[in-house]
Amino acid sequence: MKLGVNLDHIATIREMRKTVEPDPVQAAILAELGGADCITVHLREDRRHIKERDVKLLKETIKVPLNLEMSILEDIVEFALNIKPYEATLVPERREEITTEGGLNVIRSKEIIHNVIKKLKEKDIKVNLFIDPEEKQIEASRDIGADGIEIHTGRYANAGGEEKAKELENIKRCATFAEKMGLEVHAGHGLTYLNVQPVASIREIVELHIGHSIISRSIYTGLKEAVREMKDLINEARILHRY
Repeated sequence: MKLGVNLDHIATIREMRKTVEPDPVQAAILAELGGADCITVHLREDRRHIKERDVKLLKETIKVPLNLEMSILEDIVEFALNIKPYEATLVPERREEITTEGGLNVIRSKEIIHNVIKKLKEKDIKVNLFIDPEEKQIEASRDIGADGIEIHTGRYANAGGEEKAKELENIKRCATFAEKMGLEVHAGHGLTYLNVQPVASIREIVELHIGHSIISRSIYTGLKEAVREMKDLINEARILHRY
């Protein structure tokens, strides 16, 4: 199974200070070294984290495929057509949301989404649709020419007890259904170190996209060394300038 690492929150930290660090490109190189099979970034309408420059630099720098999460807004689509990522994942987007809150309603916007898919595929960009685990949305995705789907795992991630088990079974059922429809099956949203394995064990799912949990853990796994390096620099300066 492949792992796509979402680096949006590297840029979120940077944008809190409107500075130049941390750099998503530098983070992407480290993610590659850690075994990431692709790098995912979401260029949002409000540009709250990832910017066009980040996407361009990532496309030029990384060795693994670039997956651009994007809405179907005209300016975002035009940018994607020019930058030509390996794949584009179409997602719903609302300005006031903290993070993507649900899957794309393919049935309601079939014609518009179909036109976007057609434009992207004409540029040899693979297209996935981020949808809730519902058979009718999977069928609609197949009908309008998507190459694959990314199953929204948020309900599973947020559920507990028997409800969690039901959501997992629904994901399994929909993954099987999508594969039979000829769609490549990805999954993501809300997956963590504690809940990922049941989803990862589903044979039909070939790729997971995880961001927040990985970036959160990296703060702890790397913080000790980061503090040590800063302390060494400070001590070195004190020694060199002692008088």
